[in-house]
Amino acid sequence: MPYVNIKITREGATPAQKAELIAGTTELLQRVLNKNPATTFVVIDEVALEDWGIGGLPVEEYRRRAST
Repeated sequence: MPYVNIKITREGATPAQKAELIAGTTELLQRVLNKNPATTFVVIDEVALEDWGIGGLPVEEYRRRAST
């Protein structure tokens, strides 16, 4: 019974994009590990940008620095 938790920043992922993530993740587990899709759980959590950090920086600051 696989459980996959996908965390993404809250930047407007559409319901269709989320559905594609769920379907793709489920298919990958079925194909690679022979897991039953009926018992595969995929949860998507959206995290506010100010609650996400990379390399010791808030993600927005990290992106600003990376783009210069």
